[in-house]
Amino acid sequence: MTDFVQLWVYLASTPLFGLTATVVTYVIAVAASERTGAAPWANPVLWSVVCIGGLLVVTRTPYPTYFAGAQFVHVLLGPAVVALAWPLWQRRAEIRRRGTALLLAGLAGGLVAGGSAVALAWALGLPPEVVRSLTSKSVTAPVAMGIAERIGGVPALAAVCAVLTGLVGAMSGKYIFDLLGIGSWPVRGFALGTTAHGIGAARALQVHPDAGAYAGIALGLQVLLASLLTPLLFRWWG
Repeated sequence: MTDFVQLWVYLASTPLFGLTATVVTYVIAVAASERTGAAPWANPVLWSVVCIGGLLVVTRTPYPTYFAGAQFVHVLLGPAVVALAWPLWQRRAEIRRRGTALLLAGLAGGLVAGGSAVALAWALGLPPEVVRSLTSKSVTAPVAMGIAERIGGVPALAAVCAVLTGLVGAMSGKYIFDLLGIGSWPVRGFALGTTAHGIGAARALQVHPDAGAYAGIALGLQVLLASLLTPLLFRWWG
């Protein structure tokens, strides 16, 4: 038992721990998701976060120690997002025909997603920095943090809100679309990418290629529109 504890202490203090824990946990989560038929509640990202978070708490491993190894996976986030452009390229002619409609839909969706969160937070009397942090909840986390910092919000809180929004959207989207009778895969994908950014786009790509393509363009539009318009709106408002 003593030897095992010493081995664990050694492994937990090296970058190998974070990398191994991340890869193994996600592979198991993906396998479990496939066993359920890719059910929304079995989202691999959600259960990976829960399992790894629980592991860090139980083992009392500091997050910086974990991230020293996990950063090797984190680096792949950029190429993974860029890879979403491939389905868009395959449908470039179709997207070009619908360019104006997609831009207007993205603008309207972004305003509703961010505006509703701000209005609710303001109505509940939350502190101004919290209200500002919620503005970019439907934009992918790295961009949400940059926007929050620019407009006087809390970057860490913005990142948490963005991740939670993405998870909730990815898990509930199917049921909401079914309830509303929305069967079009492009519409489903675009709505999911607009409200649930990268996590929603990954889910959309998992269930149908058309949904994934339109989720990818919605994600890109939200990043562009939010980065340009949110600081301008808050400068005008505040």
